[in-house]
Amino acid sequence: MNKEILSGNEAIARGAYEAGCRVASAYPGTPSTEILENTVNYKEIDSAWAPNEKVALEVAIGASFGGGRALCTMKHVGVNVAADPLFTLSYTGVNGGLVLVTADDPEMHSSQNEQDNRNYAKFAKVPMLEPADSQECKEFTRLAFELSEQYDTPVMLRTTTRISHSKSIVTLAERVSGLAQPKLVKNAAKLVMLPGNARVRHPFVEDRIKKLSEAGATMAINRRELRDTSIGIITSGVCYQYVREALPDASTLKLGMVHPLPHSLIREFAAQVDNLYVVEELDPFIEEQVKSMGIAVTGKELIPLCGELTPGRIRSAFGLQQPQSVSEEKLPGRPPNMCPGCPHRGVFFALNQLKAYVTGDIGCYTLGFMPPLSAMDTCVCMGASIGMATGVSKVVSAEERKRVVAVIGDSTFLHTGINGLMDMVYNNSPSTVVILDNRITAMTGRQDNPASGFTLMDDPSHSIDFPLLCKSLGVKHIRVINPFDLEQTKSVLQEEMERSETSVIITDKPCVLVKREGVFQKGPAYTVEVERCTGCRACLKIGCPAIEWRPSGDGSKKGTAFIDPLLCTGCDVCRQLCKFDAIGRAK
Repeated sequence: MNKEILSGNEAIARGAYEAGCRVASAYPGTPSTEILENTVNYKEIDSAWAPNEKVALEVAIGASFGGGRALCTMKHVGVNVAADPLFTLSYTGVNGGLVLVTADDPEMHSSQNEQDNRNYAKFAKVPMLEPADSQECKEFTRLAFELSEQYDTPVMLRTTTRISHSKSIVTLAERVSGLAQPKLVKNAAKLVMLPGNARVRHPFVEDRIKKLSEAGATMAINRRELRDTSIGIITSGVCYQYVREALPDASTLKLGMVHPLPHSLIREFAAQVDNLYVVEELDPFIEEQVKSMGIAVTGKELIPLCGELTPGRIRSAFGLQQPQSVSEEKLPGRPPNMCPGCPHRGVFFALNQLKAYVTGDIGCYTLGFMPPLSAMDTCVCMGASIGMATGVSKVVSAEERKRVVAVIGDSTFLHTGINGLMDMVYNNSPSTVVILDNRITAMTGRQDNPASGFTLMDDPSHSIDFPLLCKSLGVKHIRVINPFDLEQTKSVLQEEMERSETSVIITDKPCVLVKREGVFQKGPAYTVEVERCTGCRACLKIGCPAIEWRPSGDGSKKGTAFIDPLLCTGCDVCRQLCKFDAIGRAK
């Protein structure tokens, strides 16, 4: 059989293909994004980005109800958005198998919180599988589809950042054949969750969890590995790899299904070891359930509750000696920053100058809170900026109200921000909203969205007209600006902040990383005329990574700016800041 080196995300996509999956739907979010970017390589799967995670899951539910196998993927906080359909899907069950991938992010490498989505499986009463390497990512995805249909339930597949992005060898297999052909079948008692039908389904859900727990005792994905029985460790996912590295002689109970737990198997394992431990990242999810079974176990007394585990942290927890460290080559610092030529930079510079109170959102532009721009005051979750602006405006004085501005990206606005604007108009909020339209979902790696004009399959599609959309919601004051024109950007912001009605400003320049032809055009690079540069540092106030500061050679504090021609995109913003005409086009 063929073997390939795949990341966890690539292996999940492969597993969906081999399982006969027909539909894959998602909203991009690190660390899950690459799953759909790989399902597009399998033409048998209809892969598509949805405007948000709730819609993505609803598309998958529809495909399942129609009889096809469906995959839905999202990062951990996306499950919060999709929770409404998920909880009722647990009651309806499925027709074609349905697998929901949640990619959790311990250590918050690219997330605003560290929530442990194993709790969602318990809360929604659905089974959850957790692979420990890429081979298991593929195999568990296939198994998840089979369990989904066997037990009439959606199945959650949980990965964490290390599993999603690390690579290991995967043995490939052929796509299954002989699955039932999708077709419309009426079954209102199962699929229409009115109270009368739901009351009938609830006992089924409870019985299903009980059966899965019993079956888990003999599932191959839950396995005992008996070695030195003085220490026994229950673990799962990437933590299994860490335990094997840090404590190679310890006995382990490796759980592939983390909900429901296989109670009888846990009791048998506990009886075989002298001291029982649970090693798991984030919440004491397994530990608390084992303790509730009346089994003595040690967990979070030793293992950190916050952050990502590593073999080193596990060694420290067990008081073991750390291996001799290898010398590390020190790399130059690389603080997070907007790209050179980013169209958001000028907007945040102007907001800072106007001393605006900026309710922010999730996207590249969240970096607007960092110095020297320092122009974002709140950021909670996707789509929250507009609602927060409304709320702030309700409680502050009329004079302070003028300073309140919501900023939101095009993709995030379509994700869940549009509802906030609807509310703002409906309830006569006087706040200003800035939609940063850069034609792409930039923060997760340039994914298309309903405003970009293309689908995930790269087919041309309708592109949302933001001014028309805002007008249809009832916004009377809509301005479209060039964010590279600092004077225009500042004056329009100032005018709309003074307005006593809801207003929307739309910036109209693409992300510099959009590779599609005709979207972003790089201009001639700028340069600094050293003789004219007075060393005032005004050009540094926009925080462009293309601009360096070079101290003078005589040891004085004075120096001059330098523009890296390889990084400069010719956006012209720095030139507008120079009062001494020291910045111009390179000759």
